[in-house]
Amino acid sequence: MTTQTAEPSEPDPPGLLLTVEEAARRLRLGRTLVYRLIASGELESVKVGRLRRVPAECLPEYVATLRCTRRPEATSGTTAA
Repeated sequence: MTTQTAEPSEPDPPGLLLTVEEAARRLRLGRTLVYRLIASGELESVKVGRLRRVPAECLPEYVATLRCTRRPEATSGTTAA
């Protein structure tokens, strides 16, 4: 039996808990920025033993939060003169 290794260009397999690197890849952000988001509480994470993991369902929640916080700016209807 041979084991297949995932090609870097293939999408991440679905999972309930993602590594910080997997979460960063899905969000198209850098790993360091994702660690900062976790430290600030903007992106939820959990500890499993000594490991830090990001629940997969937290990624859409984070994006929705970004969209809600930016919406008032986009819909204010004011223009700079």
